[in-house]
Amino acid sequence: MKSALPYIPHTEDDIKKMCEAIGIASVEELLKPIPASLRVDGALDIKAGLSEQETLARLKELSEKNTTTKASFLGGGSYNHYSPSVVDHLLLRSEFFTSYTPYQPELSQGTLQAIFEYQTLICQLTGMEISNSSLYDGASATAEAVLMARRLTRRGKVVVSSALHPEYRDTIETYLLGFNEEPTELAYCTEAGSTIAKSIDSVVDEETACLVVQHPNFFGSIEDIKTLAEKVHAKGALLIVVTTEALSLALLKPPGELGADIAVGEAQSFGNPVSFGGPYIGYMATKQKHIRQLPGRIIGETKDTKGKRSFCLTFATREQHIRREKATSNICTNQGLSALASAIYLNSLGKAGLMDLARLNLSKAEYLKNELSEIAGITATFTAPTFNEFTITIDGDTEKFLKQLSKKKIIGGLGLKRFYPSLNHQILIAVTEMNSKAELDTFIETASEIMGNLK
Repeated sequence: MKSALPYIPHTEDDIKKMCEAIGIASVEELLKPIPASLRVDGALDIKAGLSEQETLARLKELSEKNTTTKASFLGGGSYNHYSPSVVDHLLLRSEFFTSYTPYQPELSQGTLQAIFEYQTLICQLTGMEISNSSLYDGASATAEAVLMARRLTRRGKVVVSSALHPEYRDTIETYLLGFNEEPTELAYCTEAGSTIAKSIDSVVDEETACLVVQHPNFFGSIEDIKTLAEKVHAKGALLIVVTTEALSLALLKPPGELGADIAVGEAQSFGNPVSFGGPYIGYMATKQKHIRQLPGRIIGETKDTKGKRSFCLTFATREQHIRREKATSNICTNQGLSALASAIYLNSLGKAGLMDLARLNLSKAEYLKNELSEIAGITATFTAPTFNEFTITIDGDTEKFLKQLSKKKIIGGLGLKRFYPSLNHQILIAVTEMNSKAELDTFIETASEIMGNLK
């Protein structure tokens, strides 16, 4: 039997040295940020002297006490979509499953073609001319786009919409720490839930490199990208459009057609399941004229000496490939396996299938939003159109509302107080094809009962 228990070889002296190296007194000090309510106080309830086999059996017994939810309506940058079986069937073939960045690239024609197909699909979705071969995740792709805009404009000021995902804003801020700078925030409209275009005139100036806006934004609201682009370009700055729910690109007009200079986001929705924080896959696309400042790798199509179609590593601006001072980034690793999953997913659904899926997500979200808004004490927070994610306002205790839903094994959404203290009665709800009509109706009925008791 293969052991599932970890073998930890570190001695007390080893642990002491590691703690000293990172400037702490003990492992206990390292664990302080973890809330006490989530930590085990004392030893595990396991009898002493059990063999490994008996210990595993006991742990399995304990794990079976875990409960599962009936339905989840969580979103906020990570979405529960169905992945066709063909994705894993092809993805887990040995020649792909063990793939890594090719260091003799032209010998890895299969890997290069897979990346090339992925790049092509991202360009088609975003309406852009070129795409790199993916990045770690949407947040780091957004931050890389900011640095790219600074290089292109030779300006330093960065403006971000406050309706951009809070964790994406944190990532941008972390990147800018190296330049002793921090981004300027542009407010969102509390009525529509979208970025206030008029405020650009007072915030974006001749020193501004870029404006970063999410579309649909963190509250699920659709942004007026065309107007924002016109105002930003009038100041000589660039517009970066971020999309965390990539499926929306199947219905909404592509960022490239609306005036975006750089389109970035998260492609997790395409064939990559939600798995305890990853892996994710950041996409990045832009205009042909910006190609030399695009971080990461770009695979191109060519012909070999026999005239046959082949692929080559056209641009590779990481420090592994060129002089460090010439590199556009040194942390823009291509998520090869995740990118391949997205490419297989998109090809398996095709254009028509992807649009049908997007319409299904939209219709289900609209149904739930409209039905919840009919319940006394619940209103749609913002007036702007949404895709498959929206914000509601609860006339009562939001935490109590969510806890009551959880008792019915429903994860009712994401409370926004965590990110926006002023939105302490607001909940962000996401609906995908994975939520059945029965689940939507159960949510509606349960919410109605809860609101009746909250009064």
